[in-house]
Amino acid sequence: MKLGLYTFATTVLMMIVGALAYSVNADHYVVEVMGVNLNFPVAAWLVLPMFILFVFTFFHMLVYGLKNHFILNRWKKDAQTLDDALYWALLNESKEQKYLIDDISKSAALLSHSNLQMKDGMPELNSRLTKITGILQKIQNGEYIDLKEHKLAKVFNEGNPYLIQNRINRLEVDAKFVEEVMKSSSSFSGPVQQKALEIFASKENFFKARQYAKVFDMDNFLVMLRRVNQEEDMGISQEILKDFIDTINPTCSNFLRIAEITKKLFTPDENLALFFSYQTKNTKAQYAYLYLLFEYELMDEIGRYLDEQEDTEFMRFRALYTLKKSNERYQLEDIINIEAICQEAK
Repeated sequence: MKLGLYTFATTVLMMIVGALAYSVNADHYVVEVMGVNLNFPVAAWLVLPMFILFVFTFFHMLVYGLKNHFILNRWKKDAQTLDDALYWALLNESKEQKYLIDDISKSAALLSHSNLQMKDGMPELNSRLTKITGILQKIQNGEYIDLKEHKLAKVFNEGNPYLIQNRINRLEVDAKFVEEVMKSSSSFSGPVQQKALEIFASKENFFKARQYAKVFDMDNFLVMLRRVNQEEDMGISQEILKDFIDTINPTCSNFLRIAEITKKLFTPDENLALFFSYQTKNTKAQYAYLYLLFEYELMDEIGRYLDEQEDTEFMRFRALYTLKKSNERYQLEDIINIEAICQEAK
C-alpha cells in the first residue's frame, strides 16, 4: 500500500473511532505522567494507541519502501545493462558489462563473452532488439543494408561476420563497390576480397583487370582465360598474360592449364615462344612447353629437348615420344593425363 493512501485511511479510521467514542462518552480522563497531569477526552485516549501504532508503521513502511525502491532501481539498471549485453551479443560485438546485483552478474556476465545466433520464429522483443534483429535477419537473407542509415556504420569491427556478409551482399548489387574493393583490397577482409575478385573475374575484361593483376589468384585468372573462348573482346595479349603469370607464379599444373587455353588463343609460334621463355626461367613451365610441342606435333624439337634433359625426367613424355616415332596414331591423351602429369615432377 502507498504511504499516502495508508495515511489517509488510518486518519479516517482514527477520526471515525474518535467520533464514535466521543459520542458515547464525552467525559475527560486525567493521567499523571512525571508530575504532569494530562487531561484529555476519553475518545482521545482511545485513539492515542492507534496514532502511536500508525507512527511506527508509517516509519517502518517508509524505511522498507525506500529500501525496496533502491533495490528496484538496481534491478531496473541491471535490466537495461542486460538489454545492452543482449544487443551487443546479437551483433557479435560482445562487450564487458557491470551489474549491480550479484545474482544477475554471476549468470549474465556470460553474455559479455558470447555471441548469439538467431533462429527463425523470433519471440516478441522490445523495440531496440526488434529493430536490430530485423536488420541482422535481412543481412543473413542476402539483403544489403546501408549501415549509415541505421547508425551502425561504426558499430561493427573488421572481421565481424555480419559486416562481412553485408559487404558481400553489396558486391552482388553494386558494381562500383566491386571495383572499390579491388582498388583497396587490403582494407577489406579476406572473404570480401575473394567475392569481389570472383565477381570481377566473371564480368570484366583483361584491359580493366590488368591494373589489378597483383590481386588475382590462379583460379580467377583461369576463369577470365576461359571466358576468352566464349566472348569476343576480352583484350587478352601476350603482354597482359605475362603480367598475370609473373604476379601469380603458377605451379606446374597451372602452367599446363594455361597452355591448354592459350593454344586456342595464340598462334603456335606465339605460344611456343611464350612458354619457351618461361621454361628457361621456371622449371614448373617445362611440362607445359612439352605439352605444346606434342600438341603441335613438333617431333624433332621434342627429341632435341628431351636429349637435353636428364634421362630420368619426363618419363611419360619420353614414352609417348617413342610410341609416336613408331606409330603416329598415338595421341597425347592416349598416355598422358594433363591433370595428373605434374605429379611426376614431385
